[in-house]
Amino acid sequence: MSIEIRNITKSYPGYTALDDISLSIRTGELIALLGPSGCGKTTLLRIIAGLETADKGSIILEDKDTTNLPAREKNVGFVFQHYALFRRLNVFDNVAFGLNVRPSSQRQSKSEIRDRVMHLLQLVQMEWAVKRYPSQLSGGQRQRIALARALAVNPKVLLLDEPFSALDAKVRLELRRWLRKLHEDIHVTSIFVTHDQEEALELADRIVVINKGKIEQLGSPQEVYDHPANAFVYNFLGNVNVFQGRIRNGKVVIGDHPVDTPHLLDGHEEKNGQAFIRPHEIGVSRIRSSESDLVGKIRDIRIMGSQIGLELETTGFEKLIEAEIPRDTWRNLQLNRGDEVFVTLNKVKVFTGDYEI
Repeated sequence: MSIEIRNITKSYPGYTALDDISLSIRTGELIALLGPSGCGKTTLLRIIAGLETADKGSIILEDKDTTNLPAREKNVGFVFQHYALFRRLNVFDNVAFGLNVRPSSQRQSKSEIRDRVMHLLQLVQMEWAVKRYPSQLSGGQRQRIALARALAVNPKVLLLDEPFSALDAKVRLELRRWLRKLHEDIHVTSIFVTHDQEEALELADRIVVINKGKIEQLGSPQEVYDHPANAFVYNFLGNVNVFQGRIRNGKVVIGDHPVDTPHLLDGHEEKNGQAFIRPHEIGVSRIRSSESDLVGKIRDIRIMGSQIGLELETTGFEKLIEAEIPRDTWRNLQLNRGDEVFVTLNKVKVFTGDYEI
């Protein structure tokens, strides 16, 4: 089912949650609404579901205006952040709930309901837990049951509100990979809300970056990460070093150090700007490879699994530089706190105001 979100506006006393939001979602897409807490992404999800009403605008599901329809008439499945399972019902009855409460004229037979529930439990790999209660399941298992319950009524649209945020990191990683595979199997149009950049980049077909009730950028994970529309998107998508600088003669000067930035033009009007550099795009060596290399001193070393995080103090920079290097590089260079190293700044992006130049 395709979704058209047209000029949705929603205000509360003192602030605007959504400010003239428009968005088209294709049938079968998996879309991430990504942004900081309070940016309006959950409000938009609830308006699509019919759990809240917009002040202005419309929601079109498969060419039908559903703006003022109640949630039960939209054929939308909703998975909440904290599972919202019925504690006194076992797994089977939780999944079957939406099927059992349908009007008698629309309700399937008991055998059909049983077949549907068992099919879904197999789909989410939880058929072994059919007689268990939510209290007997882990958080990840409860979230799978919540997803099966949302799918039971065969929704045309699946909405997920930060479905993995209450889980620990390892379970989160397992479940989002599982959800991606499940989506490839069932192809239901899906929208999930998250503030986790890695989750959005790994799961989504397209990412909608929202800030203060407005869409900052819409694109594939690669487009949004590699070509951020503005400084907010670049800063929000992953860890990044941000330095205040001055743009002068085709270079950005940070502190007293000019940094080569090939996309800047000589003679460009001198102005203030910000330089953005991702930690993994910073080179660290024992040997100077270029006159533009900085001389730095290692202030701290952090073990980050396959990557090693370094905090570097450099002359002319007020802030420490955060770099990330492969573990093998760290071992080969035999780096320790207090060591002097040469630092190369690669792929610097420069923004004036909010826009790249």
